[in-house]
Amino acid sequence: MAAAAERMKSLRQRRRASHLREVRLVVPDARSPEVRKKAAMALAALDPRDEAEAIAFIEAVSHYGVEGLVEDE
Repeated sequence: MAAAAERMKSLRQRRRASHLREVRLVVPDARSPEVRKKAAMALAALDPRDEAEAIAFIEAVSHYGVEGLVEDE
């Protein structure tokens, strides 16, 4: 087996021993003009009020369980 293949085999074995598994993701290429155009269209279609509500919720729950956090209200 080639040296690179041996290193990968060893890496996979170490990950398995640590209960880790490799996952590959395929995502849209943000450098593509077509993808950028679709993203811009999707962004333009968003309702700012809905987005503000979503952001407020995410911010509220992101501090859940953090000790010593005091909300300014």
